Amino acid sequence: MQPVDYTTLTAACSELRATWVPGRTEQVYQRDRYTIAIALRTLNGRGWLTICWHPQAARICIGDPPPRVPDTFTFSDQLRHQLGGFALIAIETIAPWERVLDLQFAKRPGEAPTWHLYVEIIGKYSNLILTDADNLIVTTAHQVSNQQSSVRTIQTGQPYELPPALTGTSPSLTEPYQSWKERVSLIPGAVANQLLKSYRGLSPTLARSMVQAAGLDPKQSTQNLEESDWQNLFQRWQKWLQTLLNVSKFSTDNPQPTNLPYSNAKGEQPANLFQPGWTNQGYTVMDWGIVKPAKNIQTLLNAYYTNQFNQHEFARLHNQLTQKLNNNLRKLRQKASSFNERLQQSDQADQSREKADLLMAYLQDWQPGMKSITLLDFETNQPVKIPLNPEKNAVQNAQAFYKRHQKLKRTRDAVEPLLKEVQDEIQYLEQVEASLTQLNTYYNTLDDLQTLQEIREELIGQGYLEASAQRSRNLSDVSQPYRYQTPSGFELLIGRNNRQNDQLTFRTAGDYDLWFHTQEIAGSHVLLRLEPGTVADPADLQFAADLAAYNSRGCQSEQVPVVYTKPKYVYKPKGAKPGMAIYKHEQILWGRPDQGRDYVMKSASTKKM
Repeated sequence: MQPVDYTTLTAACSELRATWVPGRTEQVYQRDRYTIAIALRTLNGRGWLTICWHPQAARICIGDPPPRVPDTFTFSDQLRHQLGGFALIAIETIAPWERVLDLQFAKRPGEAPTWHLYVEIIGKYSNLILTDADNLIVTTAHQVSNQQSSVRTIQTGQPYELPPALTGTSPSLTEPYQSWKERVSLIPGAVANQLLKSYRGLSPTLARSMVQAAGLDPKQSTQNLEESDWQNLFQRWQKWLQTLLNVSKFSTDNPQPTNLPYSNAKGEQPANLFQPGWTNQGYTVMDWGIVKPAKNIQTLLNAYYTNQFNQHEFARLHNQLTQKLNNNLRKLRQKASSFNERLQQSDQADQSREKADLLMAYLQDWQPGMKSITLLDFETNQPVKIPLNPEKNAVQNAQAFYKRHQKLKRTRDAVEPLLKEVQDEIQYLEQVEASLTQLNTYYNTLDDLQTLQEIREELIGQGYLEASAQRSRNLSDVSQPYRYQTPSGFELLIGRNNRQNDQLTFRTAGDYDLWFHTQEIAGSHVLLRLEPGTVADPADLQFAADLAAYNSRGCQSEQVPVVYTKPKYVYKPKGAKPGMAIYKHEQILWGRPDQGRDYVMKSASTKKM
C-alpha cells in the first residue's frame, strides 16, 4: 500500500485549506479503531474530513459519509465533546519537511485557537492528539507509556512534545546543480535509492516516479548515468521543489481566505499546482506516470485507500470464512462417516433375529459346551454358522441374539435422523462454500466485499461464527447479483450468496421466468427473466445452464447436469436454511462450465472497454 508522503500531504492540505477552512464542526464519528470523520460545514456545503492513523495508511482527506450505525468509541466521544460547534480555522505544518499537522479550532474565525488537533502521519508511529490552548494533551488515539517508548511518551495531562526531528539533508531549490549531483553520486548505487539516502522529504514512490519521469530506470546505477541523464533528473527535482515552494508561498500570502474556493489575487488556486492521477503502481500528485487523471486530490486519496482497505478486508474475511467452513465441513463429514458405520452395523439386526429364530427352532440340536452351531436357513436351506457362548444354553444364546437385534434396531432409529441432519448441514455449508469459491477475487468493487460480508452475517445468524465486537460497519447497502444478457437479449440473474439466492427465487422471480440450478450439486440460483408472451430459444437455455454450471461446485467438471423449471414449482422447506430449496416438474440440460467461464471473461472485458 502506497503511504502518504510529504508531497501528497502538502497537496492534500492545500486543497483542504482552499475549500474547507474555515469550516464549522458539526459532528465527529469514528469509523473504526484507526479512522475518524469530522463533519465540516462551510458556506459552500458540508463534507466529512477523514483522518486516519493506520500504520500503513495514515492520511487526511475528504471522504465518504459514515454509515448510519451507532458510534461506540470513547475517543470520538471525547473529540465530539470538545470540538462540537468549534470552527476549523487553520491547517498548519509544525516544521518544514515534517508530516505532522496542526488543525486549529476556535469559536469563530479570527480568534485564537482553543483546541489543537495534531495529526501525526509518520508510519507505524502515526497518531491523533488533541490539546488545549496551553498545549496540554486532552485525549489521544493511543497513549504511549514509558515502558513503550523511552524517547517520547504521550499521556493525557502532559504537555505535547513534537516527534523527534528527522535527520538528513533537506532539499533546497537554491542548491546548485553540481552540489546536488555530487551529493547523490557520492556513493554508487541505484539512482532512486541514492536520492532517498541523500535527502529527507522523499518517499520511495516519489523517488521512483521522479527517476522514471526523467526517462531513467530507478534501479540504474549512478555510475552509469550520462550528463544528459543527470540534467533531466535535476529538472524533475527542481520542478518538484518549485511546486512545493509555490504552495508554501500561496499559503503564507493567503492565511485567512474570505471567499471560496481559496484563491490568491491572481485567481490562482493551490490545487492547480498539483496534477493528481492514477499510475500503474498507485497514484501521484506530480503528473509523473499518470495513466488516468483524477478529479482532485481528495477524491484520489479517498478512492485509493478505500479500495485498498476493502481489498485487504476482502482477503482477510475470505480467508477467515474459508477456514471456518473447511473446519466445519471436515468435522461434519467425519460425523457422517461415523453414523454411516453405525448404520452398516445396524444392518446386521435382521441377521441376529434370524439366528435367534433358528436357535429356537432347533433347540434339540444344541449340545452343552458348543461354541458354534450350523443350521439350515428357513428360506434358502443354506447352512448358517451361528457363534455361541458355551457358558449359556440355547435359549439364553437365542435371547442374546434377540437383544442384539433390538439394540441394533434402536440404533438405526436413532442414527438415521441424526445422519439426515448432518447431511442437510453439509449440503448447506457446501452451498456457502460454492459461493466463496466463485467469490475468490476482489475486482475493486464495493459489491464484492458487501457480498462477502453478507455471507459472514449469514453464518453468524446460523451459529457457525461468533459475532465480533469489531464487525465491519461501513457498508449499509445490500449486494447485487451478477447480471448477464442471453443471446436473445434476455436478462439473466445469478445469486452470489444465499441472501441473493433467496431474493431471486422467492421475491424477484415472476410467473414467466425460468429458474435454473445444478442437479444435486451446490451452486447459485440462476433466474432467466422472460416477458409475457416471449419464449427462450435453446441458445438462451444453454447459456443459462452453462453459467449455472460454472457458478457451482461442479465448475471443474466437463459437463454438469442442470435442472430448470418455473419459479412456482420451487419451494423452501419449512425451517430450511438460507439458500436451500426443493423443486418439481424440472427438465434437465447439460451445462458446460468452461463455456460459462468464457461468457464471464468476455463480459468482464466488455465492461472494461
